Amino acid sequence: MNSTLHSARFWLVTLAALLVAGLTFSLGQWQLRRAAQKEAIHAAIEAKNMLPALDEYALTATKKIANEVYRRVKVQGVWHPLRTVYLDNRPMSGRTGFWVVTPLALQGTGQVILVQRGWIPRNFADRTQLPELATPTGVVTVEGRIAPPPSKLYEFKGMDTGPIRQNLDLPAFRLETGLPLMEALLLQTGAPSEGLLRDWPAPNLGVDTHYGYAFQWFCLSALVVVLYAWFQVIVPFRASVRARRRD
Repeated sequence: MNSTLHSARFWLVTLAALLVAGLTFSLGQWQLRRAAQKEAIHAAIEAKNMLPALDEYALTATKKIANEVYRRVKVQGVWHPLRTVYLDNRPMSGRTGFWVVTPLALQGTGQVILVQRGWIPRNFADRTQLPELATPTGVVTVEGRIAPPPSKLYEFKGMDTGPIRQNLDLPAFRLETGLPLMEALLLQTGAPSEGLLRDWPAPNLGVDTHYGYAFQWFCLSALVVVLYAWFQVIVPFRASVRARRRD
């Protein structure tokens, strides 16, 4: 009876160890695959940075502009300052303020693109006061890169209209303004100007995080194997050796 129970427990523990070790090893491999995917994306971004910058004509002629995210752009156009939006609670260099977004009518194309022009501090004494912003008139040259839409934050009631907003939905803003907005956002780069900072962080794809998680899963898998070997093989073997010596 004891032998049967011992055998059943042995195989139950063996099955559990195999399942846990296999699962954690698979999770480690999955994290490595995710890291490889992110590295491929990073390589694609670097390749796009090596391409010549798109001008306003090449930009508007691009059919699948979403595929050109992070591509460098150098365009000419005229600002629509009355349609400027201040995205609230946006950080830069450890400070909270506004991301300033202004439509830019691209020269000679009939198209308009939203430009995330930079960051500006807010007045914490009066949350409704707009900061002073210098917007040049006439034709300007803007350099930057095609970027994903601004990240969305929790939206408080009443913060979806007016110049100060939590988020900016491009299709809704297109209907609101009546402007022929392109399906893209231009992130302006360069030195500070017009009262705006442009210390944008580099795209963080989290590759190191995936490698860290993979290491943890592989360590856990190895730990399960070591514990199984110790308690199910080595300890019983040493016990049987000592028992034979006593006999």
